[in-house]
Amino acid sequence: MTEDILIRKAGRAGRITLNRPQALNALSHAMALGVEAALDAWRDDPAVALVVIDAAGDRAFCAGGDLAEIYADGRRGDFDKPRRFWADEYRMNAKIAAYPKPYVALTQGHVLGGGVGVALHGSHRIVGDTSKVAMPECLIGLVPDVGGTHLLGQAPGRLGEYLGLTGHRMGPGEAIHAGFSDMYVPEADWPALVARLEAAGDPGVIAGFAKAPPPSTLAPLQAEIDAAFSAPDLPTLIARLEPSDWGAKVAAGLAGQSPLSMACTLALVRAARAEPGVAPALTREYRFTARSMEFGDLMEGVRAQVIDKDRRPLWPDAIDGLSAERVAAMLAPLPRDWPL
Repeated sequence: MTEDILIRKAGRAGRITLNRPQALNALSHAMALGVEAALDAWRDDPAVALVVIDAAGDRAFCAGGDLAEIYADGRRGDFDKPRRFWADEYRMNAKIAAYPKPYVALTQGHVLGGGVGVALHGSHRIVGDTSKVAMPECLIGLVPDVGGTHLLGQAPGRLGEYLGLTGHRMGPGEAIHAGFSDMYVPEADWPALVARLEAAGDPGVIAGFAKAPPPSTLAPLQAEIDAAFSAPDLPTLIARLEPSDWGAKVAAGLAGQSPLSMACTLALVRAARAEPGVAPALTREYRFTARSMEFGDLMEGVRAQVIDKDRRPLWPDAIDGLSAERVAAMLAPLPRDWPL
């Protein structure tokens, strides 16, 4: 087992700790497999009443997948290795969503992308004072994945489209309002909460630690969000945003995102709303991610944001020039011999 993830039993709990704080606990392939192996081992273990997952360090629970490693694979022309990682990671995400025992996640700091997938499909999702939850994949030429489109599709009104396209980072109150988390517990109380969970093996003890969350700044914007993000396509959405000061700022932010990723995200969130469930969401998301390096914008997005850090991606498509055929090609069913 890699030391980047700590797996053990403590009292009546199965304990998982992401232990890569120097890399913001970015999720590697080995870490994803480690989570899955632990869940498989504890599923029928009578000594394990519940699972508790947390992370080392105060900056991040998990800031997503290891993008530098994925980029290096792409530079070598090895697109199959990242596809295997995504297939394995998504299988783990699906197991969390369907896990028969309580799964308690304590998520501090950045909870981005892959961090959402490893924590927020569980039964008991706890945020704290520093939590910042987001699906910022459109910025790097990907789409919200790891089952994230299911969560986005269940958010109030058209908040899912807004969060998926903008990558807005939700504080604790916003994450609860959007349905990404369940309870707010001050982080100073987390050690005592974990000790009680280990001793009792009962997630009911969380109620004694939960406090009223900070207010959501998104709730007052619901009408504006719904009006703009219900648009049938990206050009119409941008046109609806621009008349207001708030909308103009949102539109300016969208101008830096991958047009292909945003158009596909709109389609995926709406498909998840029409057909809820983590498993079908993962199947749809994988169609895009499996193609994202060869045929999408992921390599350029990671280059601009992570490798060169010039923050100036050169996207091949324009918002008003993106064809429906290009979007459909990224979301079409995959050949039978591909993973997942």
